[in-house]
Amino acid sequence: MISRASKLDWIAGDICFLKFAYVNQLPYAIFTLSADRTVSKKTKFIPVNTIAASFDIGIAIERTYFGNSEAISSDSPKETKQSHREDRHSFFILESGTIALEVDFQEYKIESSSVIYMHPDQIHRVLEFKEMTVTSLGINNENLNPEYIKLLEKLIPARLLVLNQEAFNLIAETSSLCIKFFERKNDKLYQSLLKDCCNTLVALIVSEYLAAVKSTEVHSRFKVISDAFKSLLESNFLSIKSPSGFAQKLNITTPYLNECVRNSTGHPVSYHIHQRVILEAKRLLYHSNKSVKEIAAELGYDDYPYFSRLFTKVTGMTASTFRKKNLE
Repeated sequence: MISRASKLDWIAGDICFLKFAYVNQLPYAIFTLSADRTVSKKTKFIPVNTIAASFDIGIAIERTYFGNSEAISSDSPKETKQSHREDRHSFFILESGTIALEVDFQEYKIESSSVIYMHPDQIHRVLEFKEMTVTSLGINNENLNPEYIKLLEKLIPARLLVLNQEAFNLIAETSSLCIKFFERKNDKLYQSLLKDCCNTLVALIVSEYLAAVKSTEVHSRFKVISDAFKSLLESNFLSIKSPSGFAQKLNITTPYLNECVRNSTGHPVSYHIHQRVILEAKRLLYHSNKSVKEIAAELGYDDYPYFSRLFTKVTGMTASTFRKKNLE
């Protein structure tokens, strides 16, 4: 039998790692926050919160209440305070209270009746929370509808979705049904029922994300090309650094690619290339002891001075200053 602590350590691991203490013989959930930003410079990789062996079906969902972040234990293990990635798609439905998250070095304050989705590639940690009730769904690629995976790729970077009451009620009801299926482990069609129900929940969430985008933008040619560029950028940012390189892959002219991307996002192609490269640089600066010169080379920049100038231009500070600031 899987203990409640083990189950929560897996499902709530997307928010942060949990440990349980017993106060007056009652289970009391203690969040381990990332308020301490200290990370050993010997860290060679970005921690990945992997799916526990007890959840070999690749799906877990639970609704949990947490008190205030002031209740965090000060003697928590160092690894619980680090930013980390997940090996699954994570959905958080905040039903009450507030939580502040840092996702890829951007802070998000989430209030009740909201949803946020995190892709497995995204690095995140909890900053603080207050009187929070949250439903957390973790699901791997094998259990997700392939069409939903394609749509979720377009939701990067993380975007907060504030729901109206009708949409929130529907999503909350569906998540409650998913939780019931998750707990009915002896059902003959347990995995099929759970998988289908959780895919329905994901579909509802994705549908709300799409509804938040202007309908004219969703169906425009500009949006189609812009999405194709973003997909290419994610898999080619280490090797292609110019707008013309991406235009060539898309079989369109560079001016037209710039027009489409600027019309859809408000920024030119070069802006998105630089933002993606610098995001990866930030991750390496935070989670490795590589020198700035080594990081520049890893990201495809043989001209170290150029990379240094680019980092300063995009972030407003030098790479060394960024590392020092975030490791204090």
